[in-house]
Amino acid sequence: QVQLVESGGGLVQAGGSLRLSCAASGRTFSTTAMGWFRQAPGEEREFVAAISGVTTFYADSVKGRFTISRDNAKNAVYLQMNSLKPEDTAVYYCAADNRYSHWSPQYGMTYWGKGTQVTVSS
Repeated sequence: QVQLVESGGGLVQAGGSLRLSCAASGRTFSTTAMGWFRQAPGEEREFVAAISGVTTFYADSVKGRFTISRDNAKNAVYLQMNSLKPEDTAVYYCAADNRYSHWSPQYGMTYWGKGTQVTVSS
């Protein structure tokens, strides 16, 4: 099992920046992918970004604005969010997977955090 705890959410004005952090514990050595998803009110959860090995994946809506990174020594993954827009408002969830040596977004994730709220005001 892998436990994930997010932090760093909050309220920011449009155009501002936030950095989300996710701390992993448990069987972290087995994780081959970590990433971020988000869910806005009344919407389905959607993929934001993920990292597997040295490969990063981004949703089109955040490319060029968000950057995902991972610190294996600290068992952590981060999401730097710049040029935030009101439509980025959502609960952001950290996720991890250990089923595939080469993860791809269509595989989904196995482990989930409880989420952190990000609110972008206009």
